[in-house]
Amino acid sequence: MKPLLYCIIFCQFFLFKLDGQLLSPKEQFTNDDTLRGTLNNNRNWFNVLKYNIYVKPNIEKKSILGNVTMKFEVVRKNALMQIDLQEPLIIDSIILDNKILSFTRKNNIALINMPSLKSKEQKEITIYYHGIPRQAIRPPWDGGWIWEKDSLGRDFVSVACQGLGASVWYPCKDHQSDEPEEGAILSVELPNLPNQQNQLFAIGNGRLSSVRITKDNENGKVRIFNWVVKNPINNYNIVPYIGYYVEINDTLMGAKGKLDLQYWVLDYDREKAAKQFVQVKLMLRAFEYWFGPYPFYEDGYKLVQAPHLGMEHQSSIAYGNKFKNGYLGRDMSGTGHGLFWDYIIVHESGHEWFANNITTNDIADMWIHEGFTTYSEAIFVEYYKGKKAANEYIRGIRKGIRNLHPIIGTYNVNKEGSGDMYPKGANLIQTIRNSLGDDELFRNCLIMLNKQFYHSTTNSKDVEEFFSKTLNYNYQPVFDQYLKTIKIPNLVYKIDTLNNQLKLRWDNCIKGFNLP
Repeated sequence: MKPLLYCIIFCQFFLFKLDGQLLSPKEQFTNDDTLRGTLNNNRNWFNVLKYNIYVKPNIEKKSILGNVTMKFEVVRKNALMQIDLQEPLIIDSIILDNKILSFTRKNNIALINMPSLKSKEQKEITIYYHGIPRQAIRPPWDGGWIWEKDSLGRDFVSVACQGLGASVWYPCKDHQSDEPEEGAILSVELPNLPNQQNQLFAIGNGRLSSVRITKDNENGKVRIFNWVVKNPINNYNIVPYIGYYVEINDTLMGAKGKLDLQYWVLDYDREKAAKQFVQVKLMLRAFEYWFGPYPFYEDGYKLVQAPHLGMEHQSSIAYGNKFKNGYLGRDMSGTGHGLFWDYIIVHESGHEWFANNITTNDIADMWIHEGFTTYSEAIFVEYYKGKKAANEYIRGIRKGIRNLHPIIGTYNVNKEGSGDMYPKGANLIQTIRNSLGDDELFRNCLIMLNKQFYHSTTNSKDVEEFFSKTLNYNYQPVFDQYLKTIKIPNLVYKIDTLNNQLKLRWDNCIKGFNLP
């Protein structure tokens, strides 16, 4: 019985945290939590338009040197600007209009003394920094830089920072509500080794615009890889991948025309990847049917082999599922339906619609990211194996619901809700669909949802109200019941034989609970 028991515990653990490094539960919050999670007066006076990130990693020393130019628009006047950069990284200088600005540093933020700026004025501020960034111990659940070796003992490097925040490796306005509308540029500098064809290659989000070889006064020639993102992108999605990569190209004639597909994998895994990644087109066809067009045609779609399990990095999804179906070869639902598809390809790509296209303003509402994406697994099953199989799959993942804390977290302190946002969030969506009894209206609601909140940030309340309005029924009490409480409603019935009636009511629920 012990192996079986260990297996059950192991599976429940991973259902609790399937991707990303969601932060550990906390009962007390500090001023640092508030500074990180709140749009205070030193943050809400400017709107980020674009990030231009330049980073030079020293793999041997596990250190980085870089600068970030942030283009922003002034919303109103303010004397201080809060920029986030997590210790132990050090800010060297800050430049605006060719002038050095003074600043004070407190823990993980810098307060910059700003000159007087006019409303609607657009400016660029550049922050130079260096240091030894936090190293991820158990990525992707623990965030930071990942300094690994591939199976041939060569360098294999990346970053994972969801939850922990992008400021763990570059200075930024580290709040999900402010995505750069004009996108981002990521430039990575690596040594250029003479007379060697097979060299480290740097991958970023979006499209590769150039690889430039130039001279570095200290290290001789270097290669600079420039990646350009045209669409708005969340801070934690911007990451570099560094390894001995080769490229596999493909295209899909999708809902908006030709979509470029790229797969960047370690050179010795090319054959495995070419075989496994045929599933990408199957996934995209299913999700474009259910959710509408892939949201980032301009930036293309990429899978990038990573030194960790996987993450939803926009247009550049981290893949580390070892070219196996299921979750590292296991079916998390216990039904068998999870073994005919690759979990990371399907789940992390589902985030392109929910997390990357539709992003929550506050991490407390992350069930929008994880609940809908977990549900995407079920409707992927439905697209190819039918509704019966999908229903079995969604019931199968219910065993991961612990129901110890509400799904909605604490607002304004960078605190997400419970890990039930995955299986319970998905089953909440399934419950609403079943109560509706109109699958075509439900599918149209998902498509319209992605249109309504296209490339934008929002709140759980807005999504809840959208469902009620689109489905022509007040589902607010249902959302309140399952997102904000851990009560499990009981359907109580009474048979009145005298009057030949069946009487029903809900018990153990909030007032007004009205699930049909």
